[in-house]
Amino acid sequence: MTAMAAIHAQGLTKSYKKLAVLQGVDVEVAPGTIFALLGSNGAGKTTVVKILATLLRPDAGSAAVNGFDVVTQSAQVRELISLTGQFAAVDDVLTGRENLVLVARLRHVKDPVAIADALLERFALTDAAARKVSTYSGGMRRRLDIAMSLIGAPPVVFLDEPTTGLDPQARQEVWRAVKSLAAGGTTVLLTTQYLDEAEQLADRIAILHEGRIIVNGTLAELRRLLPPATVEYVEKQPTLEDVFLALVGETTADGSAATQSKELR
Repeated sequence: MTAMAAIHAQGLTKSYKKLAVLQGVDVEVAPGTIFALLGSNGAGKTTVVKILATLLRPDAGSAAVNGFDVVTQSAQVRELISLTGQFAAVDDVLTGRENLVLVARLRHVKDPVAIADALLERFALTDAAARKVSTYSGGMRRRLDIAMSLIGAPPVVFLDEPTTGLDPQARQEVWRAVKSLAAGGTTVLLTTQYLDEAEQLADRIAILHEGRIIVNGTLAELRRLLPPATVEYVEKQPTLEDVFLALVGETTADGSAATQSKELR
């Protein structure tokens, strides 16, 4: 195992009865980076995350998080990680602040109210802190869910398809939140089936297909796998997402300001 790897897995296999889900998966993630595991539905992405998060035992192979084996040292691994699943695990009856304070108390951290307020500010939820989560938009709920996962400052965070079912604005909100995690030194393993999501967020991208990782590299390295495109001068047409974000005045994922609706008329 590479000495500096925050996440390392080698030869992971997993089958459910006669269905082979993983057939020898290797993963290595450097500290403080975003690693995207890309694949279609049923490719095995969630199974990989569950194994790394100690929720599922592999049939064969090995895996470690910050040097701790996920099978034989699962308790130590759980102290280091946080997992955000495909659906926000928030309590709709409580307010945003109460959700955070509750988790902080369950994790026995000092001054839970101060920690909650700091996370509300970090994820731009201060104005909605006293509102019940049932009134939150999808993007707000997802940001709160990610904020809850950071209580206790885990060095490694697993995000399993965090933007599934979200509208374009909410996806942009979550993308900015994920980028802020890595900027703060957190290691992020992200699973997604959205190509643009991996392209926007990841330092490295692995494609999982039929239980195997068929390619693993940076975006630039993956692009070099295809022959250079023929250069043709054509008028660039905006995508539907570009149009939507411009009309609502949203900021694009790269941080630039979107065109306002009056400029499109």
